[in-house]
Amino acid sequence: MATIKNPTAAAVDVVLIHPDDNVCIAVRNLPVGARIVAGSRSVELTSPVNMGHKIALERVGDGEKIVRYGQTIGFATADIGPGDWVHTHNLSAGQFTRQYAPCSAIPPPPDPVVGRTFQGYRRASGRVGTRNYLAVISTVNCSASVSKLIARRFDASLLAQFPGIDGIMPITHQSGCGMQFGGLGHEMLNRTLAGIARHPNVGAFLLVGLGCEQGAMSYLVDSQKLVQIAGFGDASPGPPVLIMQETGGTEQTVAEGCRRLADLLPKANDVRREAIAASEIILGCECGGSDGASGITANPALGVASDMLVAAGGTSILAETTEVYGAEQMLVARARTPAVAEKLLERIRWWEWYTSVFGCTIDGNPSTGNKAGGLTTIYEKSLGAISKGGTTALEAVYEYAEQVSAKGFVFMDTPGYDPPSVTGMVAGGANVVVFTTGRGSCFGCKPTPSIKLATNTPMFERMQGDMDLNAGEILTGRSVNEVGREIFEKILAVASGEKTKSELQGVGDEEFVPWVVGPVL
Repeated sequence: MATIKNPTAAAVDVVLIHPDDNVCIAVRNLPVGARIVAGSRSVELTSPVNMGHKIALERVGDGEKIVRYGQTIGFATADIGPGDWVHTHNLSAGQFTRQYAPCSAIPPPPDPVVGRTFQGYRRASGRVGTRNYLAVISTVNCSASVSKLIARRFDASLLAQFPGIDGIMPITHQSGCGMQFGGLGHEMLNRTLAGIARHPNVGAFLLVGLGCEQGAMSYLVDSQKLVQIAGFGDASPGPPVLIMQETGGTEQTVAEGCRRLADLLPKANDVRREAIAASEIILGCECGGSDGASGITANPALGVASDMLVAAGGTSILAETTEVYGAEQMLVARARTPAVAEKLLERIRWWEWYTSVFGCTIDGNPSTGNKAGGLTTIYEKSLGAISKGGTTALEAVYEYAEQVSAKGFVFMDTPGYDPPSVTGMVAGGANVVVFTTGRGSCFGCKPTPSIKLATNTPMFERMQGDMDLNAGEILTGRSVNEVGREIFEKILAVASGEKTKSELQGVGDEEFVPWVVGPVL
């Protein structure tokens, strides 16, 4: 089976990713008539081709395969000649049978990365945080406004007396009722809420409910064993809980919530950063607003950083099941055990069923913006997306928002839609996120810092207020490995307290979006 290799620039105008590819990728906007060289092949463009888009290097007949990354990304829907622009007008995903060979390409362990540390918060539970927030967690949409009001009305001058607190974070969402009690959707929401309450980046939390919702407060607390304030070593009779219907309504609940937060502040502030091994980092890897350069620059560079973190003993999470579709065979081959491979394939089969229930298919992805950036089919998008996960063995597969305990490279079942995907990884324990983007996603995700990695220089220069690093420099000569090492160093710096661009702008309160499955009743 072919493997994804680091791209090599055959000329300043195009990139050829794999020698078996019959398309190359434009590095900049190219005019009609331009002659480009890719490997041993040279063609003249029959039309203008924008940056990130594909150019045919040979004749491809109607119905024949288009190959990128050495893998099938779709099938021609018309005859394509050398130098033709290849996109949605002459390429579609189609159907093809992937050859699964579980555990057939388990890579050897990477050379250890030793002695690397960051300045983090060691919690009483033994888990390690990179931030220290107070969370006001709404258990149902009906208490969302009150949760926001508590955070907004809390005395800022009082908070300023506790410099060890990064802020008060309202956690609100659109669900919590109208669902089957104890059903799949209910259990997923419970895991997600509890994952935030227990998150090592949360020093203390307050739960706020309405009182009559299906997502009962008592069930959340009991089923998830939320028996004490997160991160506190002393025995506590239970987490701070406010029920609006019992407290007296909106105003009384807001006032009581502010009083409860004031009580929590001193203990939550009583932590200090200390030197902690890089093995305690749990990295969430996400791509959003992808373009044709994502799989050439930012994603494989993040894969290098992911490998370095794994080599240091840490954990790297790849997610977005709908965006590994068509490339899952490459992950299956890297699975540590047949059981791990089968769990990933079971999730793929579930998604095929789940999307069919709603009359759609997984290849409805890429998005409009992805296509404008040069991506054409879900297979193409997925083959670039999985490179975020590096090259090490796949150690485990997790359900949505399940607590991640394994070391090494792991996978979590999430949608491709960025906010619920990152929400699941954060609820699962990710204490740093790296988010690659080609179109320019402006994303933050309290309580976990999100490092934004640009795939191309023009977008980075337009959006420097949002982008933390520029992987677009790979297109002009920097190596994937060099940028990957830079990402790894940035992860350690941000884990130690360095603010990301989204944190400096105050972004991250609205991006908590639990994945909701099942009917709304």
